[in-house]
Amino acid sequence: MLSETLAAGIEAYEIGPTIRLLRSERGFSLAQLAGHTGLSAGMLSRLETGQVVPTLPTLMRIAMVFGVGLERFFADGARKPVLSITRRAERLRLPSMTKGVPAFHFESLDYPVTDRAMEGYLAYFDRDAPASEPHSHKGTEIVYVIEGAVELTIRDRTERLGEGDSIYFESDLDHSYRGAGDCPSVAIVVVCPDR
Repeated sequence: MLSETLAAGIEAYEIGPTIRLLRSERGFSLAQLAGHTGLSAGMLSRLETGQVVPTLPTLMRIAMVFGVGLERFFADGARKPVLSITRRAERLRLPSMTKGVPAFHFESLDYPVTDRAMEGYLAYFDRDAPASEPHSHKGTEIVYVIEGAVELTIRDRTERLGEGDSIYFESDLDHSYRGAGDCPSVAIVVVCPDR
């Protein structure tokens, strides 16, 4: 249990409200954020209300989903880097959950950059994985298939993309992804949030 002094010091950073603000700006429900972080919706709710203090690895998982750095939770006005390199060995692979089973795994290609205008991900689709839950958020997306095949359903339209194919779409439409080949698939996903 935290002492009153430590609790007050941590509370001053308003980590929970910052998580809630990022989630609402992106239009995510608690369940959607849970699916992207691998944390339960109940745990995320407790974090947002300040009932639980997140560990740094937990906070990093949340930060990566929203494309912000840890400093977003601890300091205002941190200087944004003009150039940032993310080495392959530094990337963290996170699941995008669908009913307890990963629909795909993703790695942020640009997580060190805070308040970025776009977010790049490398997405890995297992051959037998289910489709991701339909979701939407403000902005646009581009998906480029590197290996295998990926099936995208946007509202009632389903498109199968093979190696070298790409698609651009407005992401405020419900959409979901699924590996569609006979082998695992890999794609680059670029999300441009509506600012």
